[in-house]
Amino acid sequence: MSYKGKITTSGTSDAIRLDKDLFKQNPEFKHQAEVRADIIGPGKMLISVLDRTESTTEEDPIVAAFLSFIEKDMLRNPGSFTALNTDVINRAKALTEGIVVTDEDFED
Repeated sequence: MSYKGKITTSGTSDAIRLDKDLFKQNPEFKHQAEVRADIIGPGKMLISVLDRTESTTEEDPIVAAFLSFIEKDMLRNPGSFTALNTDVINRAKALTEGIVVTDEDFED
């Protein structure tokens, strides 16, 4: 779902006003909820509700958004997903045979 809004001011702070339907359809974004905004690209922001019991380990907002998307898709379209089987695993092993990956490959 997408929701439209406008950037405005509220008192001495900048604010983002969004369609009321967002809050009706997503009650976790209730009034006074504490949120975090992560910039994920030019002109792109991911807003997450902070759970007071949230762990202190840093979560990757992109991975979290992707997993949330997959979860919703699985619930809406359960027939479009199939179990991972040994044929697929064996094919992946054959395709990656001899490839060595180290932690240094993922450094900036």
